[in-house]
Amino acid sequence: MSNPPNPFESHHRDLLEPASAARTDLYDDATKEILSRNDSPDLSFRWSVNPYRGCFHACAYCYARPTHEYWGFGAGTDFESKIVVKREAAALLRCAFDKPAWKGELIVFSGNTDCYQPIEASLELTRSCLEVCAEYRNPVAVITKGILVIRDLDLLKRLQQEASVRVYFSIPFADDEVARLVEPQAPTSRKRFDAMARLSDAGIATGISISPIIPGLNDEDIPELLERAKQAGACESMATLLRLSGPVEQVFLERMTQAFPDRIAKITHRIQEVRAGAMTDSAFFSRHHGKGPYWAIIEQLYEVARRKAGFTILEDETMPRTFRRPGREQTLLF
Repeated sequence: MSNPPNPFESHHRDLLEPASAARTDLYDDATKEILSRNDSPDLSFRWSVNPYRGCFHACAYCYARPTHEYWGFGAGTDFESKIVVKREAAALLRCAFDKPAWKGELIVFSGNTDCYQPIEASLELTRSCLEVCAEYRNPVAVITKGILVIRDLDLLKRLQQEASVRVYFSIPFADDEVARLVEPQAPTSRKRFDAMARLSDAGIATGISISPIIPGLNDEDIPELLERAKQAGACESMATLLRLSGPVEQVFLERMTQAFPDRIAKITHRIQEVRAGAMTDSAFFSRHHGKGPYWAIIEQLYEVARRKAGFTILEDETMPRTFRRPGREQTLLF
């Protein structure tokens, strides 16, 4: 697979022969900040923590691919093979929590990469950050495709009891063979549902994110995915439309053409049909949703399947004010 030209680089190479297999390399990130502030008005959270940059799961549609170009890498193969790690993530998070300005707002793991991609098994950066959140009783939400999340069940239980935690599993495909072509290095859907059930049985609030919806490819999977999620104990569901910003479009189309040569024309047509003739829409509030008759059908399918599966519309919860700095109570006595 190729890397689209990096717009931040003054030159790029064109290979004259097939590229060799990509090797996974790790790069240290010497950042001094770990909390990422979200200023997008159409997202429900303000703060996120990303212990890694790039993602081994190699999902063809990943909207985070363009961010790898800021590091001089490509948005294609580089994104899943050149992983940047923030080894001081937990220490930086502790420093952020100790600042008087921090009031204990919700933190989402991860907004721009999967915090439970395979390298987490050895580096444990996400676990270390969750330990800090548990120590300070800071509310947490997790979005992941990784089944490694069950390793941290002890911390999730502690957060559930002393603060607040929700774990959303991104599961956009019901057919594991199809999923393997689009998300080649992510755990199977079956394993993700099994992990969801494990957490749900332990009392952790879970949800499913059917994201992205790829018209012409996985929209028909919506009813089955919602039903399986409910059976696995999920209490929430959400879905967003495919986004193909910048180089993501080239990566996505290249890989889908190779994986589904007999369906790529239909997929492309359906995407354009719900995007008013375009391949994407980057505007706030409309980037996650489509337009037109076909998108209305998808929305109706989702709504009917959601109700049939037994999901209810949950009211916005007030985030509990559980945050406290360890030792503060004892200090106040003096």
